[in-house]
Amino acid sequence: MNGNMILLLPMILPLIAGLITGFLKEEKQCNLWVFIVMAVEAGLVWMLAFGDYTLEVWRFTDRLVIAYHTDGLAKFFACLISTVWLLAAVFSMEYMKHEHKPARFFMFYILSLGALMSLCFSANMMTMYLSYEYMTVLTLPLVIHTGTPEAVRAGMKYLGYSMFGAGLGLMGFFFLNTYCVTTDFMPGGTLDMSFINGRENMMLAVFFLMSIGFGCKAGMFPLHAWLPTAHPVAPSPASAVLSGIITKAGIIAVIRVTFYLFGADFLRGTWAQAALLTLAIITVFMGSMLAYKEKLLKKRLAYSTVSQVSYVLFGLMLLSPVGFMGALLQVLFHATAKNILFLSAGAIIYKTEKTYVYQYKGLGKEMPVVMWCFAIASLSLIGIPPVSGFVSKWYLAQGGLSSVFGTLGIVGVAVLMVSALLTAGYLLPIVVDAFFPGRDFDYASLRKKEPNFLMTVPLVLFSIAAVVLGIMPGRLMDIIANISGMIF
Repeated sequence: MNGNMILLLPMILPLIAGLITGFLKEEKQCNLWVFIVMAVEAGLVWMLAFGDYTLEVWRFTDRLVIAYHTDGLAKFFACLISTVWLLAAVFSMEYMKHEHKPARFFMFYILSLGALMSLCFSANMMTMYLSYEYMTVLTLPLVIHTGTPEAVRAGMKYLGYSMFGAGLGLMGFFFLNTYCVTTDFMPGGTLDMSFINGRENMMLAVFFLMSIGFGCKAGMFPLHAWLPTAHPVAPSPASAVLSGIITKAGIIAVIRVTFYLFGADFLRGTWAQAALLTLAIITVFMGSMLAYKEKLLKKRLAYSTVSQVSYVLFGLMLLSPVGFMGALLQVLFHATAKNILFLSAGAIIYKTEKTYVYQYKGLGKEMPVVMWCFAIASLSLIGIPPVSGFVSKWYLAQGGLSSVFGTLGIVGVAVLMVSALLTAGYLLPIVVDAFFPGRDFDYASLRKKEPNFLMTVPLVLFSIAAVVLGIMPGRLMDIIANISGMIF
C-alpha cells in the first residue's frame, strides 16, 4: 500500500464516522463515539504534520486533478481546525441537551470536519474548489439545526451568499486554468507571464473578484451580511466553529489564490491590492461599529467576527512577510478567542437563557469560570498584553507602517487602533457588569450556575492557550516564518 494513502484518512474517517453518528440514538453512546472520532482525527492530523505526503486521487484530464499534499500552510490550518473541533465537540456534548436531535447535529458536525480537512490539504485549485463547496453544503444543517423559520431564512442566506462567492471563485478558475502554467499550488505563483502580457488588468480584475468571492466566507464587505444573520440562530457550538473556523476557510482560499497561484510579485503595487486593502479596512471599522451598537450578545459577537477576520485580510493584502506573519497569528488567536466567547455565550444561554448583554449583571458571581474565560478572550480580541491577540496586532501594525502604500497603510493601522477601542467598548462593559454589578444590585438573588466540566474544561483550555501563546509565541512564529519564507 502506498504510504501516501494515509493522507486520505483525515477525509475518509469523518465521512464514515459522521454517517454512523446519525444512527446513534442513546446519548452516552453518541457522546463517547463523537469524542473518540474527534480525538482520533486530531491525533491523525497532528501525526501527518510531522511528515510530507502527496497523493493524486483522480485525474480527469492533464490539468484537472483531485490531489492532496501536506505543505506548511496545510499543516498549520489542519492542526488548528482539528484541535478546535475536538474541544468544541466536548462542549457540545452537554450543550446539545438543550437542543433537539443531537445525533443529527453531530453527524453534520463530523462530516463538516472531513470537508475542512479536504480543503486544508488540497494540492490544487480544482480540489480546493470542490472541497469548499462540499464544506458549504455540510455546514448548512448546523445553521438551520433548530428548524425555526428564522433559522431556515438565515440558512438560505448563508447558502446564497456562499454559492455566489464560490461562483466568483469558479469563474476565476476558468481564467487561471488558461493563464497559469499549472493550477497546482506553488509558492510564489504559477502565472504564465508570456500569456498574460498585455492582459494584466484583466487578470487583476479576476484576482479581485476571486478575493471578493472567497472573502464572503471570511465576512469581508460587501458579502458579509450572512454572518450576523446566521450566528444568532445556530446552536452556540455551531456559532463558535462558524465564527472561529469556517470563516478561516475563506482565508485559506484567499491565501492559496493570492500567494500560490497569482503570486505576490504580480500583485504588489497594483490597483487590485489597493482596492482589497481598502475593503478590508472598511470591513474592520464597519464590523466594530455595528458590534458596538448591538445588544444581542451572539449578534454582537458575529459583527465582531466581521471586523476581526478582516484584520487577517488586511495583513495578507499587504503582501509582505511582516503582514503575513500578523495575518496567520491573527488566524489562530482569533479562532481561540472567538470560540471562548461563543462557547461562553452558549454556557450562559444553557444555564440562564439570557441572551442580551444588559441581562448579565452579577453573572460573574454566578458563573465565575465562564466569565473569567470570557474576560481573557475579550482582552485577546482587544489586543492587550500579555494575552495572545496583542502579538498578532503588533505585527499587523508593523506591516501597515512598513507598507509601500504609505498613507493607505497608515490609515489601516489607525483603523485597527480605533477598532481595538471599539472592541473594548463592546466587550469590557459585559465583564465589568458581570463582576461589579453595582451597589443597587440584589446580591441575595444570586445563585451558583456554573456548568459542568464538559463545558468548563474546553473553555479553560482555550483560555490557557490564549495566555500561553501570548507569552511564548516563539515556536508558532518560527512555523509561520517557514511558510512565509517559501512564499516570499
